[in-house]
Amino acid sequence: MPGRGASTQDAAPGSTLAFVESPVQLLNVLEWAYADALRASEDADARSASENADAPRVAAGDADGSGAPAGARAGGETGVGAPGDLTVIVLSPHDPMTRGQLRRMAELAREEGVRVRWEEARGGASAPFRTISGLASLLRAARRIVIGDPFSRYVQLLLNMAKARDLVVVDDGTATMEFISQLARGERLERWHRRGSRGARDLVFAPVSAGARRRLTPGEHRRVEVFSSMPVDPPPGVTVTSNTFAWTRARFGPPKLTGGTDLVGTSLVETGVVDLERYLEAVTALTREHGATRYFAHRKEATDKLHRISVEVGLEIVRPDLPLELIARRGPIGRMILSFPSTVVHTLPLALAGTGIKVAVCDVDPAWLTSHASPRAQGFLSGVTGTARDVHRLPYAPASPSQP
Repeated sequence: MPGRGASTQDAAPGSTLAFVESPVQLLNVLEWAYADALRASEDADARSASENADAPRVAAGDADGSGAPAGARAGGETGVGAPGDLTVIVLSPHDPMTRGQLRRMAELAREEGVRVRWEEARGGASAPFRTISGLASLLRAARRIVIGDPFSRYVQLLLNMAKARDLVVVDDGTATMEFISQLARGERLERWHRRGSRGARDLVFAPVSAGARRRLTPGEHRRVEVFSSMPVDPPPGVTVTSNTFAWTRARFGPPKLTGGTDLVGTSLVETGVVDLERYLEAVTALTREHGATRYFAHRKEATDKLHRISVEVGLEIVRPDLPLELIARRGPIGRMILSFPSTVVHTLPLALAGTGIKVAVCDVDPAWLTSHASPRAQGFLSGVTGTARDVHRLPYAPASPSQP
């Protein structure tokens, strides 16, 4: 594979193509590549040992005698060891915060020897047509497709064009849990926080979505793998590989600890699930109860909401330039991290394993939900909290003095 710093834009025939639309998806592609390379190295060592049982051998994973795992050496001392034919296609979004984090993650990926191709996939009315036509030949030639968001219409359209028989779905937060559940139940792919009947655009796109769902269903000549740190119960035929954040732990840290408490923000208000005022009351109560001093904003949180948290609650607002798993692993970070139900209650304990940092999750009170929230919202959020491992579970945030 290319060494660190490679930025080759064109994928080789028969390559592995990864499509990402968010920083977390790109992080999890790197984690998958690292795990896949180590797994391939171990398989090769096992075959070699079987074929040369009586021949002198070096330690497992030390094919050249350097003492480092082969997968780690492939991209440098702690590189991802990605397949040499891996190309990451970034389908860039509009949101400035997301774009900024994606550019930083793209830099990291290139440093690890991964090809990255940036597509202005939403840059005007003609952008989707230019993007799709420009990727058509690569899609037809790819032997393996890696995606991060099976609910994305863009990704679903690309899946319908792909010929690959090997499909991998990496984590896209808690959406992975819902995807697996819907796949197992044979339901159409729909985000958990959506509510109401389908509109005209949904009906027009329905055949494409159904086609993508068929492509994501394993069959006799089609392999489907889910690479996840989330607790999932896959349907028959789907292979689940655990994401332990091994690359993150090898590449960064351990972090310097501040000794304080940090609070992780959420976009539940922005998605219409939680009422703004209730959320601010909960943040205020948690801050006073646990002595939080910093608020790590979600990349989709509204500026006016963050301003109120800064002024009214007194928290220092931190706008991370990378996914929180990397920010926390690099440090400095508090000895306690508080969060509402979200992906990080599953991922941070893995990324921060062995550091002594405590992760706590606060349940969402049903009274905080808006009248527009999906009927599935409370059950889904409770499931996110209830299935989290190695976290301290907090009750609903205690009432702040402003509440009756």
